[in-house]
Amino acid sequence: MNGVRIAGTFLPLTTQAAANARASLVLRRVRETEAAAGACWTALLAGCDSAGRWGLDSRLRQLSEATSVYVGTKWWFAEGSAHRRRVARAQADIEDAVADGDGQEFARAFVGYDHAMASAVVCGKRPARSPAL
Repeated sequence: MNGVRIAGTFLPLTTQAAANARASLVLRRVRETEAAAGACWTALLAGCDSAGRWGLDSRLRQLSEATSVYVGTKWWFAEGSAHRRRVARAQADIEDAVADGDGQEFARAFVGYDHAMASAVVCGKRPARSPAL
């Protein structure tokens, strides 16, 4: 995606990282998570306890699963375990904010989640290295 800036509302870094990496499953899950986050955000701002407020957690898990497939399960649980833990912590922060109905904390947690997820996508796939001569 040379020179094309693809920005999402809640996951702009992850959207760009997945687009640049041509990680189609991750990008599809990002879009689904964006839609669920928008519905959740609207419900939080309106102070409702609607269904839109409660569908986000499964989308976050699906995005994490897609990312683990993209980067490779071996990397995700070994070398990338610090990234996996950051994603999990940020996801828990989002879920806590939703449960508490705290829009400000929700926004703050999403910034951390976006950074953690984008970092995992970027760091998990490295160009092939040539053997040492």
